[in-house]
Amino acid sequence: MSDPTPTTSTADGAALLDDVEAFHRRFNVFPTEAAYVAVTLWDAHAHLLDAFDSTPRLAFLSPEPGSGKSRALEVVETLVPRAMAAVDASAAALFRSVSGVDGGRPTILFDEIDTIFGPKAGENEQLRGFINAGHTRGRVMYRCVGDGANQQVQGFPSYCAVAVAGLGNLPDTIMTRSVIIRMRRRARNEKVEQFRTRIHVREGNQLRDRLAEWTAAVQDQVTDSFPEMPDGVADRSADVWEPLIAIADAAGGDWPQRAREACLTLVKASQANDKGSIGIRLLTDLRDVMTGIDRLPTVAILDRLNALDDAPWADLNGKPLDNRRLSRMLSEYVTADGDPIAPRNIKTGGSVLKGYYATDLHDAWQRYCPPPPENPLPPLPGTENTV
Repeated sequence: MSDPTPTTSTADGAALLDDVEAFHRRFNVFPTEAAYVAVTLWDAHAHLLDAFDSTPRLAFLSPEPGSGKSRALEVVETLVPRAMAAVDASAAALFRSVSGVDGGRPTILFDEIDTIFGPKAGENEQLRGFINAGHTRGRVMYRCVGDGANQQVQGFPSYCAVAVAGLGNLPDTIMTRSVIIRMRRRARNEKVEQFRTRIHVREGNQLRDRLAEWTAAVQDQVTDSFPEMPDGVADRSADVWEPLIAIADAAGGDWPQRAREACLTLVKASQANDKGSIGIRLLTDLRDVMTGIDRLPTVAILDRLNALDDAPWADLNGKPLDNRRLSRMLSEYVTADGDPIAPRNIKTGGSVLKGYYATDLHDAWQRYCPPPPENPLPPLPGTENTV
C-alpha cells in the first residue's frame, strides 16, 4: 500500500497531481488513460471554483451495476472540499448548503443519479433544475420563502461542483456540461486495492489538504489564464474543459500535454455517443441514408431509416416511424430560404411520389449534424443520383 505523505513541496503541482492520480488507480479501473487525467484534474478544479466562470459536471455512467461507479465517487469524495453525499438530499437542503448556511459551499456527490433523472423522476424537478443551474457562476434559483401570505422571493446561489454516478445516460442539458466517464465491469485480470474507509478516507483527505494548499497558491495565476484549447474543441466542449486545462497548465510537467490529449479523447468519445436531440438524430440518419442521392421518396426513406439497427426509428413508443411523423419532425427545420422542410413531388417509374430533396435538407444538415462518417451507407441500387 503506497503512502500518500508528500515527499515534495506542495508547490510542485505536477508531482501532487501524480499522487492524486496514483490514489485513484489504487481503487478504480477507469476505461481509458484519459479518464484518470480528467478525474484528477476535476478533483483539483473543485478547490478552485471561484477562478472559473463555469464548473463541469463529472459523470460516472455505465449500462449495468457493478461497474465501479460508486467506488469512483467514494474516492472523489475524499479529495474534494466539503464533500456532501446527496443521494437522499432534498432540493431545499441543497439550496441552503450552497448558500453557505453550514459554513461553506459543498462539493455535491450524487450516487444513483438515475433515480433523479430516470422514469420515476417526476417529483425531482427541483433537483433537476438545481443541477442544471449550478453549472454557471452567478446563476441563482428563485424560491418563495415565508409562512402563509407573508412570503418573499429569495434567490439561492446554485454554483457548485457536482459529481454523479448512475446507470444509463443523463438529460442532454447535463451531458453536454459534463466530463463523461463510461465505466465498465472489471475484467478478471484487472485488480484493485480494497477500499477501507477507516484507512483510505484519511489518506485521501491528506491529499485533499495538499490540493487545497496548492490551489490556493495558484488561484491568481489560474484566474487570469485562458488556456489554448486543442484544435476542434470549441463551444460547450471548451467550456467544460477550460478549467481542467488551466489547472494542468498551472501544474506543469507533462500535465499540459496529457490534459489536452485527454480532452481530445473524451470529447471525441462524447460526440460519438451523443446523438443529440431526436430531431438532430433524424437529420443525421437521413443525411447518411441519402448519401449520393439528390432526392428520395418518403417510402424509401422510411424503409432505410427503420432498417437501421442502432437507430430508434423502428420502435418509437411501440410504433415505427411513419410518413406523418417524419413530415412533422422535419417541418421544425427550414431550408436555406427559410421555408419549413416539406415533402415534394418526385417523378419515378412513370408515377409521382412524395419525397424529400437533398437541396431542401442541405442547410439543416450543415447547421445541426456532426461530420459525416468516413464510410457512408451505399446508395440504393440504381439510385446513385436520383430515383
